[in-house]
Amino acid sequence: MRDAVTFSFLAAFAALSVFGVTAQENFESWTPLKDPFPSTGGGGIMIHDYDPVVANGKCTTNFRAIETNGATYRNSIVFDAVEAQGGVLCTNGKWRAADGSAEGTTPFRVFIKGGVKRGSAD
Repeated sequence: MRDAVTFSFLAAFAALSVFGVTAQENFESWTPLKDPFPSTGGGGIMIHDYDPVVANGKCTTNFRAIETNGATYRNSIVFDAVEAQGGVLCTNGKWRAADGSAEGTTPFRVFIKGGVKRGSAD
C-alpha cells in the first residue's frame, strides 16, 4: 500500500513538472534595486538611472550602461507589466540603444509593490 501511495505521489509530481507547475516565486524576497547595479550581461558594466514606471500595461525606463573604462551607452527598456502578488511584475524586457545601434532582451525582471522596486535576473 505504501509503495502504491509513493508511486502515485511521484507520478503526480512528474505530471506537474511536465506542465511547468512549480512553487510560486516570492517576488518580495528579491533585493531592492540600487543605483547603480551590475548588468546581467557582465563585463563589469554597471546600470545607472534605472527607474521603471508602469503605464498602459508596460513598465518602461531610460537608463545608462557604463563600462569600466567610462564609456557610456544610453538605452531604454520596455517590459510587459503583469499583476502579481499584490504588485506589478515587469517581465519579458526588451532594451534598445537610444541611437538605434543595438537592441536585445534581458532575463532581468522587476517587481514593484508599495513603491519598492526589486530586481532579479533568475
